[in-house]
Amino acid sequence: MTDDIHYMRLALAEAKGAARRGEVPVGAVLVNAEGEVVARTGNAPISICDPTAHAEVLALRDGAYATGNYRLGGMTLYVTLEPCTMCAGAISNARIARVVYGARDAKGGAVENGVRFFEQPTCHHRPDVTGGVLADVCSDLLKSFFRERRRT
Repeated sequence: MTDDIHYMRLALAEAKGAARRGEVPVGAVLVNAEGEVVARTGNAPISICDPTAHAEVLALRDGAYATGNYRLGGMTLYVTLEPCTMCAGAISNARIARVVYGARDAKGGAVENGVRFFEQPTCHHRPDVTGGVLADVCSDLLKSFFRERRRT
């Protein structure tokens, strides 16, 4: 659990960077089996005009480029918000071993909420999932971001 908190803090730093760029503050960190950070990024759909540029997808892309392999078996993906359906599909296709996320997303999440992607019989690969790591901190960051956006 100590490692999960450490890596989630790194993901939170990426989320804060995304917020500074005007993006929804979601961050992701991809870690290999040896505990080395392979990729770290934040949301960027506005910045790069790409609706698929969620933090998770960008981290998976960067991890694939870094390793020279689109299969990222044995790796753990840390993300500050419960992945959506698109991201859950990408996580499954990449064969990520474990997903650790912070805040739950009752509206857009697809792991514990919504379609529960990894529980579907058509899901080819199911990672181990741990939710709620630094959930309050992750949730507070999102809430304050949207509160500020409503003021302006």
